[in-house]
Amino acid sequence: MKIVLVDGYSDEPSGLGVPPYLDVYARYVAGAAWEHDPYSEVFYLTIDQVREKPDLYVKTASKADLLVFLAGVCVPGKYLGGEPIKLAELRRYPLMVEGPVKVLGGPAAKFGIGVEGGRVAKLPSEVANSFDLVVNGDIEVVVSDLLRERLNVEAVDPSRARRSFKEVEGKAVRGAKVVKQHPCYGRNLIVELETYRGCPRFLVGGCSFCIEPLYGPPDFRKPEDVAAEVAALYSEGVDRFRVGRQPDLLCYMAIGVGEQEYPKPNLNAIEKLFRGIRASAPLLETLHIDNVNPGTIAHHPEEAAEALKIVVKYHTPGDVAAMGVESVDPNVMKANNLKVEAEEALRAVELVNRIGAQRGYNGLPHLLPGINFVYGLIGETKETFELNLEFMKEVLRRNLLVRRINLRQVMAFPGTKMWDVGDSIIRRHKAFFKAHKTRMRSEVDQPMLMKLMPRWTILRGAYTEAYGKGLTYARQPGSYPILVCCRSKLNLGLYLDFVVVDYGHRSVTAVPYPIDLNTANRRLLESIPGVGERRAARIMSARPFRRLDEVFKALEDREVAENLVRYATLS
Repeated sequence: MKIVLVDGYSDEPSGLGVPPYLDVYARYVAGAAWEHDPYSEVFYLTIDQVREKPDLYVKTASKADLLVFLAGVCVPGKYLGGEPIKLAELRRYPLMVEGPVKVLGGPAAKFGIGVEGGRVAKLPSEVANSFDLVVNGDIEVVVSDLLRERLNVEAVDPSRARRSFKEVEGKAVRGAKVVKQHPCYGRNLIVELETYRGCPRFLVGGCSFCIEPLYGPPDFRKPEDVAAEVAALYSEGVDRFRVGRQPDLLCYMAIGVGEQEYPKPNLNAIEKLFRGIRASAPLLETLHIDNVNPGTIAHHPEEAAEALKIVVKYHTPGDVAAMGVESVDPNVMKANNLKVEAEEALRAVELVNRIGAQRGYNGLPHLLPGINFVYGLIGETKETFELNLEFMKEVLRRNLLVRRINLRQVMAFPGTKMWDVGDSIIRRHKAFFKAHKTRMRSEVDQPMLMKLMPRWTILRGAYTEAYGKGLTYARQPGSYPILVCCRSKLNLGLYLDFVVVDYGHRSVTAVPYPIDLNTANRRLLESIPGVGERRAARIMSARPFRRLDEVFKALEDREVAENLVRYATLS
């Protein structure tokens, strides 16, 4: 059996699969193939690889028995590592291949095809003519059925869902080796780990826009099963993980699930989960988390604090607890069944700061909150934008740190309350959102970055990923990494240390640490505080320097020279 997987990337409220992240879908499907027949040939391609070499894709896929496309952006975002598959591509690329059975899986098939923030999702029926099977159930179990039925499409139920995680565990372990085919493997690959599926707030319907309640009540994986998957991934060379695939980490195996809207954190289970991951990957480079419900913190502050201490005990620094505040407008909160009021959200931000604000070895605080706002919700008015901005200004006034502020326009999906509303509110408030975004970036984001990373902060282990106009972009692998912009063309694919010298709205300008004063170009030198054009010219005319004390003579400014040599070296 020859199977080709095309990863069109996924981005859901819980779960990210845009490079350098690898989500669960491709791993589970590959595992299903190898569970059926250990000698199956599984070829993994990203949509970016297909775009780059369409002829190779056609040649490879035409020889396959089964062609599986995986896709689904349910949360709008901007990405550096890849571009998710577009609707037109989902129609076109399968039709370029003749021969294999063609299957679509993932959120695009289950919920709908997200186009962009502020737009209504397209229904899976819009691409149905390009596939033999559109799986609105669980892709890994339907593929298992399909393989068992010798690719007889008529013999399988495309809506079949897994009965429990017992149907996944063998596939998760067997599918681990597919990571070696990912373009980020051996570089900056981060693997998403699933701990449970379903929303604890399904009892009350969840938020008006969210697809997570559509999975139903939470179904938990056992800590030892997560650890077994981590061990398999680690043995294949993966050393960066994110416990990101759940709507609220604090509700992992929580006490009162199915009985309470906000169940109590289960400290023993969270401890066992993280201890097992660490034991399975003792020399891991990154271990981060994602979603934390501020409502859980508000209702169980003591238990939430202890749970977050467990995270800090086992994780790596630079971590982010992304909190879906969505809106602090009381009318919007009530109309959309949101999680917390403004004061509750502030207390949640304070608690995470208290637990995680201490800086770690990579230059960043251990664990900080991230704030998600969603616009275009029911009940939104012009005042909504002002209330959200004022909330973040209050965070600044209280001297609290936040790692990211995400402003997104809602995507409406079938089955959610927002489906009937669509994009009507977004279109009506388009000008409000644009002005609000500009103010949030200038009045909050930049001042927050300056507090988070004061000038001369050393950021350890940032990976050089891409080039811009005269720039090199680098990021520390992990949850919501901060974009580091360097005004010099550095080699890509390297882990380097940088020192922060300036700020954008959502990024920092930095120079390599230590900076080589004998080789640094003019633009790099000019970006250093206190240097500028005139002193950069002096440095360039005086080099090569043999000793750092010669820099004092060249600059004729002791204070600037002292700052400079502290972060400099000579080749």
